Amino acid sequence: MKILFLDQSGKPGGAELCLIDIAKPYRHHCLVGLFADGSFKSLLEQNEIPVQILTNREIQVRKESSLSQGLASLTQLLPLINQVATIARDYDVIYANTQKALVVGAIASFISRRPLVYHLHDILSPEHFSKTNRTIAITLANRFAKLIIANSQASKQAFIEAGGKENIIEIAYNGFDSNLYQISNDESTQIRQELGLDNKFIIGHFSRLSPWKGQHILIEALAKSPENAVVILVGDALFGEQEYVEQLHQQVNNLGLENRVKFLGFRNDIPQLMSACDLIAHTSIAAEPFGRVIVEGMLCGKPVIAAKAGGAIEIVEDGVNGFLVTPNQPQELAVVINQCMQEIEKTQILANNARKSAIARFDVEVINQKIAGFLHHLLQA
Repeated sequence: MKILFLDQSGKPGGAELCLIDIAKPYRHHCLVGLFADGSFKSLLEQNEIPVQILTNREIQVRKESSLSQGLASLTQLLPLINQVATIARDYDVIYANTQKALVVGAIASFISRRPLVYHLHDILSPEHFSKTNRTIAITLANRFAKLIIANSQASKQAFIEAGGKENIIEIAYNGFDSNLYQISNDESTQIRQELGLDNKFIIGHFSRLSPWKGQHILIEALAKSPENAVVILVGDALFGEQEYVEQLHQQVNNLGLENRVKFLGFRNDIPQLMSACDLIAHTSIAAEPFGRVIVEGMLCGKPVIAAKAGGAIEIVEDGVNGFLVTPNQPQELAVVINQCMQEIEKTQILANNARKSAIARFDVEVINQKIAGFLHHLLQA
């Protein structure tokens, strides 16, 4: 099976990391077409996955864009659509991995007569997308996609509630290679020492810095936690959210937490950093489509506190393999942080349960076999 994958991003987010795992088995029979250059291209090359930058022009449409902005961007996309349609004739399937990729892939599939698969990594709700964006995504998916793969039940349900066809959507969670998350104690200790946090209780937050990811909630909760607790924020701003980063720094200063919060920016050593943490916090204030960071923390054998919404509640069973807290409630988050710091043995039992359940449910080979089954069924139909 020859697959043309499409993705809008030059930077590796959750959807892009998922795409690497999906594309690996097809590395000799696929091409990943990107709509932007950046470090994601390098990651694909490191994994020996063929990649081509299809355009370096920024697509001027955002999640909150209006109809007029969406229509204006369409003329800009025409050369890219024609290019994709031409390339697609050498492949069996167009696999759109993001919403902008869906827009391009949908029309290109019509021109090239190649079936379109849309991997839905988003919750199509008003909290995440404008009405225009939701309408465009649903209309194109219903009209052109032969198969939609949702990354959670939450994403699938939101798609259907927004008007999407129920009979073309399947669920496949993100897959993970658990071997990548087995980090030695020596390596973890070394990272703690490099961070200057050897004797601290480290709470890790791994996400791009964005208001809906809720880093400000964690910082506020930290102010209500014991002095020995510190936070590392791994990630940086994307999509013009630099103002939020400045607000976070100001919040840290206002609360007198300069020595208890470290901004580490984008890092490639996520498993190593997670292994150095005592606790992983997920604090999204809107429903998360899946919650990749949650599973990664679990695979590292770390206790995870997750916001109780969206895909997170499909991963974490409160009090069994982690903790669930009400989104946007720093006081509640602080209570659980304090609980974890005080009840070390009980918390470690949950962390052990978390690792076992994550390995059992999110093995990358099992997930890839599931996706392969969807694709073969599509081509045989």
